[in-house]
Amino acid sequence: MIRIAALMMLTIVASVPTWMATKATARQPQVSDAQVRELIVQESVGAYLASGRPCACPYSYMRNGAACGGRSAYSRPGGAAPICYPADVTEGQIRMWRSRNY
Repeated sequence: MIRIAALMMLTIVASVPTWMATKATARQPQVSDAQVRELIVQESVGAYLASGRPCACPYSYMRNGAACGGRSAYSRPGGAAPICYPADVTEGQIRMWRSRNY
C-alpha cells in the first residue's frame, strides 16, 4: 500500500515541471510588434465597420463598390479616427494591447 502511494506521488511530482512549462508557454506566445500592429489595425477598422459605416480607411470601399479615398473617416479631420496603417500604431498602443491580451 505504501509503495503504491509512493509511486503515485512520484508520478505526480514528475509531471508537474512539464505541466508548468506548458502552462508558462501557453501564457506567453511570441507575437512580434509587427503582428500586434496588424492586429490593432484590424481591431480598429473592424470596430468602425461594425458601427455600420463602410468608409473607415482610404483603401476601404463604399457600398456601391467605389473606393472611399478622401471620403474615409481616416482622411477627414475630427470625429472618428480609425487606425488604418501599421505605421500609425504607437509603442504605447502596443504595450496596452499586450497588457490586455496576455
